[in-house]
Amino acid sequence: MNNHYIPNDAPFSEDQRAWLSGFLAGLNSRVPVGGQSKSPNLTASVRPLDILFGTQTGNSEAVANDAAAIARSKGFHPRVAGLDAIGMEQLSSMEQMFVVISTYGEGEMPDNAQVFWDELSASTAPRLESLKFGVLALGDTSYEHFCRAGKLLDTRLEQLGASRIATRLDCDVEFEDAANQWLQSNIPDAGVAVTEREVQPVKSSWSRKKRYAAVVSDNRNLSGANSAKEIRHIAFDLGDSGIEYEVGDALGVMPANAPDLVEAWLERLGAKFDTEIAGKDQSLGRLLTESLEISTPSKEALQALEPLVGNQEFSHVMTSSDREELNSFLWGKDLLDILQLNPTLQIDPAELVDWLKPLRYRAYSISSSPKAHVGEVHLTVAAVRWNYNKREHRGVCSTYLADRADAGKKVEIFPMKNKAFGIPEDNSAAMIMVGPGTGLAPFRAFLEERREIGATGPNWLFFGDQHRESDFIYEDELLAMSKSGLLTRLQLAFSRDQDEKVYVQHRMIESGRDIYAQLEEGAYFYVCGDATRMAKDVDAALHEIIATHGRKNHHDVADYVAKLKREKRYLRDVY
Repeated sequence: MNNHYIPNDAPFSEDQRAWLSGFLAGLNSRVPVGGQSKSPNLTASVRPLDILFGTQTGNSEAVANDAAAIARSKGFHPRVAGLDAIGMEQLSSMEQMFVVISTYGEGEMPDNAQVFWDELSASTAPRLESLKFGVLALGDTSYEHFCRAGKLLDTRLEQLGASRIATRLDCDVEFEDAANQWLQSNIPDAGVAVTEREVQPVKSSWSRKKRYAAVVSDNRNLSGANSAKEIRHIAFDLGDSGIEYEVGDALGVMPANAPDLVEAWLERLGAKFDTEIAGKDQSLGRLLTESLEISTPSKEALQALEPLVGNQEFSHVMTSSDREELNSFLWGKDLLDILQLNPTLQIDPAELVDWLKPLRYRAYSISSSPKAHVGEVHLTVAAVRWNYNKREHRGVCSTYLADRADAGKKVEIFPMKNKAFGIPEDNSAAMIMVGPGTGLAPFRAFLEERREIGATGPNWLFFGDQHRESDFIYEDELLAMSKSGLLTRLQLAFSRDQDEKVYVQHRMIESGRDIYAQLEEGAYFYVCGDATRMAKDVDAALHEIIATHGRKNHHDVADYVAKLKREKRYLRDVY
């Protein structure tokens, strides 16, 4: 009999079941060499190594899995788990732990780490003197609170008595090489020889550094003629790529900068497209087109330009500690606008290239089910455009797709797994989805998937935008889903169709009694879209609904929401 067996009716989620199985296996694990002991030194008890991740879009989970592969190569049987699967009692039992955690938004914990952090930062958190740990933090230096989640976690573990295996590493957006080197250097050797069978090589797959050139099979505007927006449906033919994805995943898209913006830069620099830059294997024009971020001002570029530009207001906001004042000053401006604050300033192109960050991929929620659209992947993208300083400005990737990715063109893409955002395993479970605007994207995929697999659970969607006549994207599809019964309930909030603005959170409050009843019966609650305002307003509405219809006080509401998150029944894909 397997003494690590956990009964199927034990009161654990699948993630908890997997973690506990690994925990029990780790307690009893001995790794023989070639199936038998050749000397006392070649068979040893393997101390457990836990690898935990806090992720919003899947990057930290991918790095955690890479860490597990390295740990296996060093003789460990690693246990990998999301932070939302770990309670304080489990944490107290750990001996060696590595945490990979990203920072979300303006210095916030990622969704699957929030409950863990709330418990760890509480006065009731346990002492952890027997724990050795290392923290690998992922972030983006363009944000004020770079890697703040990792820094907080690292400090708190130390406060609770844990000791570091390694000094925390804070990684910028180009994290792969640095993260791998840190993991290779700091994951210790288990002191046990490893058989070839135990070392499982990482499979080669499409990634940010190995992208697939997919043919665009469809690119059409979903918005009406009178819409203030331009939301496009874009489909890619996956050809013979072998790319696999699941609903809830994202798609990475590698853009190129707009030709007219590149020309404007060349004119401002007084340089030609084929100007050579010392130490670079591309011409200046190619660098500005394919390799460098020339729109969003990076912190490094702003700091380099500030003393050269000599603009009083610019210098003031750069030296001020008021982040909101800086953001207000930068609003609507791109890097060329900053340079134009001093039209006579001459910049050496080689200097400029050193200030600019590498051009980054953009991630979009996938809006198709692979079962419904075999061999294809779909995106729902809002093209971002605005005018400033008598010049049209554009979102780098959204308008690359809208303007230069016609059907038949090739675009470099790669799949991005997001296991933290998907449909329930229980096909009879109810889903409540809140996705205004392009936040509808993953829910279109969810509904298609549930139709294809014959799921019987109710599906309830809150959708909205400005005007029903021009902004009801996928209207025909959604109404057909409603008519067929797949979409059990569709509630719409078109904010500009009446004098008083109505948003999805208002529709939620109106149906609060039914939402609470569904949650009590095990429904899953999903949110996708704008993190700055919408997601916060929806979260506040959810708390209000639970307080009102559950007759709970503030503390009990917080516990209720934490339980939803721990059970993975409150899931968000916000940006």
